[in-house]
Amino acid sequence: MSKELKENRKIQETIVRFDKVSFEWGVNNHILDGVSFSIRRGAKLALMGQNGAGKSTIFGLIQSLCVPESGIINVVNGVSIASSRQVIPRDQLDLTVREFFEKCFQNKTSIKVYDIDPRIDNVLEVVNLKGHTKIHDKKIRTFSGGQQARLLLASAIIQDPDLLLLDEPTNNLDKAGISHLTQFLIDYKKTVLVISHDAEFLNAFTRGVLYLDVYTKKIEQYVGNYFNVVKDITLRVEKENMKNAQLEKEIQAKKDQANVFAYKGGRLRLVAKRMREKAEELEEEIVEIRKEDKSIRPFIIPAQDFLIGEILSISSFTTMKNGKIVKHKAYISLNKNMHLLLQGPNGIGKTTLLEKLASGHADGEKVKEGVRIGYYRQDFSTLNFEDTVYQSLASAMLEGGEKLNEEHMRSVAAGFLITGEFIRTKIGDLSEGQKGLVAFARLVLQKPGLLILDEPTNHINFRHLPIIAEALNKYTGTMILVSHVLEFVKQIRIDEVLDLEK
Repeated sequence: MSKELKENRKIQETIVRFDKVSFEWGVNNHILDGVSFSIRRGAKLALMGQNGAGKSTIFGLIQSLCVPESGIINVVNGVSIASSRQVIPRDQLDLTVREFFEKCFQNKTSIKVYDIDPRIDNVLEVVNLKGHTKIHDKKIRTFSGGQQARLLLASAIIQDPDLLLLDEPTNNLDKAGISHLTQFLIDYKKTVLVISHDAEFLNAFTRGVLYLDVYTKKIEQYVGNYFNVVKDITLRVEKENMKNAQLEKEIQAKKDQANVFAYKGGRLRLVAKRMREKAEELEEEIVEIRKEDKSIRPFIIPAQDFLIGEILSISSFTTMKNGKIVKHKAYISLNKNMHLLLQGPNGIGKTTLLEKLASGHADGEKVKEGVRIGYYRQDFSTLNFEDTVYQSLASAMLEGGEKLNEEHMRSVAAGFLITGEFIRTKIGDLSEGQKGLVAFARLVLQKPGLLILDEPTNHINFRHLPIIAEALNKYTGTMILVSHVLEFVKQIRIDEVLDLEK
């Protein structure tokens, strides 16, 4: 066999195959039901589906981190796999950068990696995280959210895997970071499977989609880039709707005829029977229209009542540049119904400033006494992960100065697709996207006077983003927003801009 033929066969090789795989999370919580799909060597695919559908579970099954209830998962012998998660585990935040990267290899081999420092330097170039002195000995928690996102990416890339699994890799990344990552994935010669809600990012390098339907709990496999696949799905749904409308019309006509003939007796009763049988046959032909990817309902975040005058002032702030703290003067004064956009590259100190403002410990910044602060943190650390969703929403309502009104609370929750088992689930057991929806529902119930939002698009299904942008645009309290997603920011009224870099 020629070398060229061998190479072609290798490229066509299926390296991961799911054959009728089913999986449950907890009791009677079906995530996957008879899922079948395959991944070929060298493919670059997007894994898509609604928040909480089970996309991260697919990653866990591929890596043997969880075991299916039934079915077969076959990963070709010798195929190396590395995954970039959405967030750094809390128990790893106090590791140094060197310890964090060494941990990537501990589960792969017992052999110590002696050239770890130059490997780290090389991979930090790839993720555009460079220029930091003594970076190998810095603790993970000292990095900003955007820098931690880059470290997560680097932790997967440094392993040079045959199959690279990326879970929401653009979260917290600024424009330069996303551009750097996109080019890396375009040039990457091996197999990539990506979970992302960033349409433009996916379209740049993927050539196929695995679509996880949250209702049928099955995977649909499509060929083409992201926009082509969305177009195909939209056309299919339109055709299914048209077919169903025609069938329902025919079914109703058969039933009406059957009802007329049934009362006439004799042979006409047999005709009526055949009409009903025909109606039943037609009902079986009706296609169940996909119901996943529901959007959240339009909503309003009510502002705290009876606030007047200056709500927030910023006379100075600090930034981090080349590992050094730099102090700056500022002249920012925000009254009610004013929106401030906070800008700057990853690591400059945006999240640090927001944390200080939210806690009331900021030097050079003052929040009016009695102002209720609603704080959306990018890592969701303002949520108690041990609370159920019900408990979390109930506490938010009390913080908002209202007595517990379960009917109103459940109505707000339903608007954010929080229904059924969801509301009885612990926060810590939710997907990152579901935590984001809970965080927004809490803001509605809190009725804050000062709304602080740190990367509120992270993990959120892109279908929800225009609705969230509209709610923020209409917010009548004082708002500070940090977001690297320019299309999202363009939809929101901004009255002041503070660029920490300038």
